[in-house]
Amino acid sequence: MKIRLKNEKDLQALRQSGLILASVLELLKDTARVGVKLSHLDELARRLIEEAGGKPAFLGYRPEGALKPYPASICTSVNETLVHGLPTNYILKSGDVLKLDAGVNYKGYFTDAAITVPMGEVSSEAKKLIQTTKEALEKGIEACVPGNRSGDIGHAIESVVKKHGFAVIQNLTGHGVGFALHEEPDIYNFGEKGKGIVLEPGMVLAIEPMVAVKSSRVLQKEDDSFVTEKGDLSAHFEHTVAITEKGPEILTRLV
Repeated sequence: MKIRLKNEKDLQALRQSGLILASVLELLKDTARVGVKLSHLDELARRLIEEAGGKPAFLGYRPEGALKPYPASICTSVNETLVHGLPTNYILKSGDVLKLDAGVNYKGYFTDAAITVPMGEVSSEAKKLIQTTKEALEKGIEACVPGNRSGDIGHAIESVVKKHGFAVIQNLTGHGVGFALHEEPDIYNFGEKGKGIVLEPGMVLAIEPMVAVKSSRVLQKEDDSFVTEKGDLSAHFEHTVAITEKGPEILTRLV
């Protein structure tokens, strides 16, 4: 396993990449509402990223295991679809749980982030699921300090999810990011304290808890999207995080 560390010059560029991404996700969050087509969100994201001097990192990218390159700029995953949902002409309706996942390539520096947005009136279970996943991300990031191990991140995430009675998805992971959209190492959303690789300054990681009401696994569909095994609701939050001497620095923090 070769983990590529980032220096201060790299981090400066990644901060700019992350700033673009965060601002785009904020605008998408404000635009996504009942009656909006998923395809409209994709068109908006592409325009905003390009106007800011970046490129949509997902467009044309073929992740490991995918059947074909991704044809859109963002992923729009609804309800039981957890990740890699295509921005089709589906019209959002009240009660939907929408996951917005996007990446930016700014001058060869990649950031990756995701949010979950409720549409209209959602169930109390959906609200709890979203809040739990967001809290799990926060606790996972808190564990991103030099000297900790990757298992500490997974343990922090899993502990929050289990406390609230939900399930961590076992067969998808977070990952390294920065010089490419996906780099070493894999960052699991479960684990044991003190196990796994040692975290050190210069690492940049995409921390992304993926949580479902009941399912602990997802299934890949023919369009390369992933749905929960039991067809239940899912949520996903993600930040690009730099490990620094002073602790974690969130490069994609929303304003």
